[in-house]
Amino acid sequence: MPSDPAEPLPDPEAVLPPAFLDRLRQQLSPGDLSAVLAAFRQPRAPAFRVNTLRAEPAAVEAELTAAGLTWQAVPWLPAAYRVPPAERAALLASAACAGQRIYVQNLASMVPVVVLAPEPGERVLDLAAAPGSKTLQIACRMRGEGELAAVEVVRSRFFKLQHNLEAQGATHVRTYLQDGTRVWRYRPEYFDRVLLDAPCSSEGRFHVSDPASYAYWSPRKSREMARKQVRLLYSAVQSLRPGGVLVYATCSLAPDENEAVLDKTLRTFGEALTLEPIGLELETMRPPLQTWDGRAFEHDLSPARRLLPGPDTEGFFVARLRKKRSTLTGRNKP
Repeated sequence: MPSDPAEPLPDPEAVLPPAFLDRLRQQLSPGDLSAVLAAFRQPRAPAFRVNTLRAEPAAVEAELTAAGLTWQAVPWLPAAYRVPPAERAALLASAACAGQRIYVQNLASMVPVVVLAPEPGERVLDLAAAPGSKTLQIACRMRGEGELAAVEVVRSRFFKLQHNLEAQGATHVRTYLQDGTRVWRYRPEYFDRVLLDAPCSSEGRFHVSDPASYAYWSPRKSREMARKQVRLLYSAVQSLRPGGVLVYATCSLAPDENEAVLDKTLRTFGEALTLEPIGLELETMRPPLQTWDGRAFEHDLSPARRLLPGPDTEGFFVARLRKKRSTLTGRNKP
């Protein structure tokens, strides 16, 4: 459980795993390192989206104003807002939250769907969907038109996904309790857009107020996650139709799980895949690394973006890929 907010929070360098801190120093400039360590300690401004399946933004704005909340619109995402950290409890206790008219979600977590840019009428796959925050964001953008499939392999998380989507009014979403690495076998090159917000070591969510967020971290766990991510990303590519768009994202800072996974996938599929600019620039975004652990990546990964933890955002990694031709040749292997 998070620490008592009345207690002074410890220095991140005193409590975060030393190996993690060493890796962080290799990734970041001195200025960025200082800012990220501060973000692991300072309260983050709560953010939320209006659930446009149930309410209109203007009505929710008026409702929250009447409730005494000092919301601020997010300039890069319509129907998204933030409130001061001191108003977190009031936001969560609001009638708008209880009535599912808003969905509380970190701003960084909203970025992958913005980059995916799904349209009404398309076939869209959320390949690792629980607990459903991005699935709901996609559903709001698609306005109930088209086909949206959400896949989750962990049974307890799958039922949480189903519950959240039903509660938020996204009952048209098709949910599947299935291993995401096998989805492409059932729907090869079927979807117009695929989102893979992959299971990861969650480094971007570390916070000293919540020791559980970093208690189980290790370099070994990061490597294990990377192997799983490679297999899921392979399935995502094979599920995508030629010409379609795939977004790969993690809430990790680890190059093993981000740049290295992306580079391996580009090696596997060659000219069938190309990286595209994500179309969004935020203050805490940085270009990806081009080298890690003494080795240079083979491909130019510069269109992808690392999103550093900050006052408003958790850490994230986001890449947008375009599939140029069919990959169902039998020669590509993860």
